[in-house]
Amino acid sequence: MADKQISLPAKLINGGIAGLIGVTCVFPIDLAKTRLQNQQNGQRMYTSMSDCLIKTIRSEGYFGMYRGAAVNLTLVTPEKAIKLAANDFFRYQLSKDGQKLTLLKEMLAGCGAGTCQVIVTTPMEMLKIQLQDAGRIAAQKKLLDAQAQLPAQGGAQPMAEAPAVPRPTATQLTRDLLRSRGIAGLYKGLGATLLRDVPFSIVYFPLFANLNQLGQPASGEKSPFYVSFLAGCAAGSAAAVAVNPCDVVKTRLQSLQRGVNEDTYSGFLDCARKILRHEGPSAFLKGAYCRALVIAPLFGIAQVVYFLGIAESLLGLLQGPQP
Repeated sequence: MADKQISLPAKLINGGIAGLIGVTCVFPIDLAKTRLQNQQNGQRMYTSMSDCLIKTIRSEGYFGMYRGAAVNLTLVTPEKAIKLAANDFFRYQLSKDGQKLTLLKEMLAGCGAGTCQVIVTTPMEMLKIQLQDAGRIAAQKKLLDAQAQLPAQGGAQPMAEAPAVPRPTATQLTRDLLRSRGIAGLYKGLGATLLRDVPFSIVYFPLFANLNQLGQPASGEKSPFYVSFLAGCAAGSAAAVAVNPCDVVKTRLQSLQRGVNEDTYSGFLDCARKILRHEGPSAFLKGAYCRALVIAPLFGIAQVVYFLGIAESLLGLLQGPQP
């Protein structure tokens, strides 16, 4: 921790601003990650991230790449704020003796931050995944309907246009889940989210702190903003790839709709076993490079906003000059 303690409101505002900027920049890549991870034994619609984004624009328009973004933009502020503020809180509590934090204590602080954030992360991811994957399910259904009509028509008649598949909104999904499953419906995949986010934070926060410290001009001084950005990018991408297998399992468990011939799962271990048996070990790395491309700038931006102290400046302007 730096010697200057930042107020809790400033931590929350900084985390929120960082989350909003980051999600706006990288959301299309996150959509591609979700669709690539959900492809399994059925009709494979996409071969790569670029192929997914191109097909999404063609079939759903430019804003199709931002399906589910409203959920993230609404909930990313508390999610990022909780993560960053909780990490600072635990680091402060663990360094009360005045000693420099050991690597174990840094990992414990990250563990606490990851555990706290799933309160918001799990329902956010649950809703976001349904909205992101709806386009893949609809495109697969349309393709299979078209293939089924060709033999019947013998190529003599023009193919009838398949009716558009209605796509749910976040409000409808929330209402349906609460009605059918209660609050537990929004927290489906909680265990998998914990298994992803706790190890992520254990890796990310200590790695970021140590990388960022390398760029400090002198003891007790802040690192330049570009050092914080690069440290956030490097630590974020490393942690993202490290926990990608858990992210694949979490995405599959939280997906309510399945494509043709796609497996269903009863829990984390069942999902992991079926992925390994039917798709091989490489399936656990599906979307890993997409996730690294999402997380690197997301956390780089977060750390720059956090370390520049944008919220402190805003709060100072609102409070006015002190007498």
